[in-house]
Amino acid sequence: MDDYSMFVPDVHFELIPIKSLVSNQDYQRNLSKTHIRRTSENFDLNQINPVKVSRRDGINYVFNGQHTIEIVATVSGSRDTPVWCMIYDELDYTQEADTFANQQKFVKPLVPYEIFMANLEAGNDEQLMIKSLVESYGLQVGYSRSPGVICAVSSLEFIQEKYGFHVLDRTIRLCVGTWEGEMNSLSSNMLRGIARLIVAFEDEMRDDIFKDKVGRYSAKEISRTAKERKVGSLGYAEAILIAYNRKMKNALRWAKLYTRKGEMPDDIDFREMDGGAENDEEYEQSTIEE
Repeated sequence: MDDYSMFVPDVHFELIPIKSLVSNQDYQRNLSKTHIRRTSENFDLNQINPVKVSRRDGINYVFNGQHTIEIVATVSGSRDTPVWCMIYDELDYTQEADTFANQQKFVKPLVPYEIFMANLEAGNDEQLMIKSLVESYGLQVGYSRSPGVICAVSSLEFIQEKYGFHVLDRTIRLCVGTWEGEMNSLSSNMLRGIARLIVAFEDEMRDDIFKDKVGRYSAKEISRTAKERKVGSLGYAEAILIAYNRKMKNALRWAKLYTRKGEMPDDIDFREMDGGAENDEEYEQSTIEE
């Protein structure tokens, strides 16, 4: 019979009361009270993993799972509560530290799309709603960039969670109405930049004007200008605002865009993007009413 023992960890499992576990070794992370509180408020028993314990000299040293035991103690209200522990015998201190330091070294983390799809399979309402909304505009959520495919699932979730369904709906509507699902228009920064503008200006920013004025520039032109101005979605919001305000009698006020102290530069560059409609007679004479 083949011997596979070299491929199987020499461990066993026990239920051990939290009060009988020792944590906070020097090699571990500091306890995050914020993480403990947030996870306790959203406690899910199925997400509790076994605590890894090194039993040395009859003492149960936790070398992976110190946050887990604090979360369980918080939720249960007692340190008498037992948790499942994976017991390693005869590890010394340096082996514990090495195991802790390298436990994630060869673990492939889940990407946002994989998490999103798993949530769909689980029937979670938020992801089902986002998928339905995206598909209602003739788009789809996908893993690879292509026309009509949104890969920026974490941004869809961010906009939904931070600003709400209506902002996400309007963001996608403006994006599709302006660039018709062109691949570069569906990036994370583009979506977040549009959402910033929606939150900042609300109904003062008109959808028909947005599609007309901003739509005179390709998504690539918007992206190029954005990268020249600021990193991330704020740069995209600024680039779009330049396009929207161009030759507008009643332009949207820049100050409204900056929600955090220090975001608004002392000397805003109001340059218009290249490739615009300088010779467009309609633009020269337009006085769009609010």
